[in-house]
Amino acid sequence: MKKSVVFFVFMGLMAGAGVFAQSLSASRSVELSFTYTRQGGFGSNQFAVWITDAQGNHVKTLYATRFTASGGYAKRPQSIPDWVKQSGIASMSKTQVDALTGATPRTGSLRYRWDGTDQAGAAAPAGEYRVFLEASLRDQNRVLYSAPVQLGASSAPVELEPRYFGGDTKVRAMISGVKVFSTP
Repeated sequence: MKKSVVFFVFMGLMAGAGVFAQSLSASRSVELSFTYTRQGGFGSNQFAVWITDAQGNHVKTLYATRFTASGGYAKRPQSIPDWVKQSGIASMSKTQVDALTGATPRTGSLRYRWDGTDQAGAAAPAGEYRVFLEASLRDQNRVLYSAPVQLGASSAPVELEPRYFGGDTKVRAMISGVKVFSTP
């Protein structure tokens, strides 16, 4: 009887520790927000949001437009090429691709939150990471936003500066007001 009580007390403590660990990891997050304005024209409206570790290794894709992720990268190699290369999308199963993609959203404010886990769902250690947002604007034109973030630390929202590729300045309205912040 005494052993049974000790066992159940021990199991209760372990379950409580698990709940505490889950709530602790759930509170660590990085959030990226921006205004998205859907564009007309060929080769536009494709984007991806992802996280790398401090060494540049892909940790997790938070979102990618379905066309590119579902094979559009082979038909249209200029569609979010940095993410395609970084993510390893070509070697993912259909189930894995479906888990990180969605239809192209409507115009409006968008938010993507990283919960501090890797692509397999395991908790990533606290430390420095990098958040990316890449978008294909139209034809050969694209934009890349990137910033270091600290997982496990709090930061105020910071507006990111765009890095444009391609010379057509008229197509740059698709992504604007990109901000990132983290919570401990």
